[in-house]
Amino acid sequence: MLILLPPSETKHPGGVRRPFDLDTLAFPGLRPQREAVVDALVELSADENAAVRVLKLSERQRPEIGANARLREAPTMLAVDRYTGVLFDALDASSLDAASRRWLGGHVLIHSAPFGPVGALDRIPAYRLAANTALPGVPPLTRHWAGAVTTALDSASPSFVLDLRSEAYAALGPVPAGVRTRYVRVVADGPDGSSRALNHFNKHAKGAFVRALAQARPRATTEGGLRRWADGAGFVLREGSAPGELDLVV
Repeated sequence: MLILLPPSETKHPGGVRRPFDLDTLAFPGLRPQREAVVDALVELSADENAAVRVLKLSERQRPEIGANARLREAPTMLAVDRYTGVLFDALDASSLDAASRRWLGGHVLIHSAPFGPVGALDRIPAYRLAANTALPGVPPLTRHWAGAVTTALDSASPSFVLDLRSEAYAALGPVPAGVRTRYVRVVADGPDGSSRALNHFNKHAKGAFVRALAQARPRATTEGGLRRWADGAGFVLREGSAPGELDLVV
């Protein structure tokens, strides 16, 4: 089973002084796409005012341009530890034991805008780039990434893909048509029996769900196996309202 997570706009700074190496990331065949985005970000960062405008940053966020300028020589950190925010705070990977972290490394990809999908234990620098940014020097990110990422996912031949990405990041790399996959929406049931999608709790629920998976490390290689584990673990994972979707009910 392969789990796809979205990134977060907020990130822990710093890391270890180990040079950033694109060749160490998952799916090395994505290097041309990664090189193009990194080059464009570094070049954009030479003009701070342009970078503020393109990246839609506030004045308080202006220092983040420096992180983009130093992408190639910046300190690196394991991707699952780099990101902060609601989802990653709920996942709280730094508090997991070694076996659980290894499980994350073998089953979880985090889909970033500049690097594409990276393994949870791949080392990445801090950066600032969102999925919907119109970055000078490269095509629209959806067009830049989608075909290459879909091909890369297909080459991995996963038995089942659980897609927990936001719609913006799912568009950067659709799961191949021939791969068994389910897209997860987090919902709450109302008193009248209707379901509504959640925002803040959407991210928290996804992080908590992946944390529980990493701790339990079930031998689930199919949707059926995952749903049986979820039932026993106290999660409600049911058929969604649209084809190809699952509802995670909170």
